[in-house]
Amino acid sequence: MPNSNSKIHYNHRGGREASRRELVSRSLQSAQHCLEDQDFGTAYAHYLLVLNLAPELKTSIKETFQFTLFKWAEELDSLSRIQDLFNCYEQALELYPNDEVICNSMGEHLFRMGFRDEAAGYFHKAVKLNPDFADAKENFYRVANWLVERWHFIMLNDTKRNLTYRKAIENAVRSGCKSVLDIGTGTGILSMFAKKAGASFVYACELSKTMYELARDVVAANNMEREIKLLHLKSLDIEIPKHIPERVSLVVTETVDAGLFGEGIVESLIHAWEHLLLQPK
Repeated sequence: MPNSNSKIHYNHRGGREASRRELVSRSLQSAQHCLEDQDFGTAYAHYLLVLNLAPELKTSIKETFQFTLFKWAEELDSLSRIQDLFNCYEQALELYPNDEVICNSMGEHLFRMGFRDEAAGYFHKAVKLNPDFADAKENFYRVANWLVERWHFIMLNDTKRNLTYRKAIENAVRSGCKSVLDIGTGTGILSMFAKKAGASFVYACELSKTMYELARDVVAANNMEREIKLLHLKSLDIEIPKHIPERVSLVVTETVDAGLFGEGIVESLIHAWEHLLLQPK
């Protein structure tokens, strides 16, 4: 004799599945009607419901969802509803975390609003997800021109300066400085000098999100991503042992600009001396 409880449970489960399918179908129809009426906000809400109820449809409705998101974001932007706009993109990226088109669009909104460092992060992610995505590459290079100071290029091409730094770091490491902190690492060049010189532990901090991401790429391209610990932090915020396990024996920095004190170098070095550097016995 069949178990009546199992049958009731099966019927209940089947009923819930039928209700889900019906709600998904109706929401898709409503979303389509809203798009035809250019009611993008309501259409976006319907698509959110569909994607949460039926994640198996993510691929089939992705392009329509993107179109709806972008149109609704334009409206929110024109109404100065900035927080609502960001909330929509956060919801979209929860559903499509590896979608380069949505990342690029988010970056474009951030850039227009003046959040250039944050925009660069989204453009960079979009390019990482799809290296052939021309719009994202163009956007990343454009924002990089705003964020990467011209003196970076001058310094990187100053062979005499770089050799002087390299020799000084090599001498310090060979004399016993085995743990190194690079303040304001930029492209990571001084950190790599330290590691190649034989330093056992190398830590590097960079406040700019764009330069931090660039340093990660450069260090990885030189196969040192496991040997140099990069921190997206201001040097004044570094704590022991939260960020680095102990005081270092050498601090290097290339944050001296044409005005000598233009980047708060004195404050950074005083903090490093008092809190991060081993004291002489």
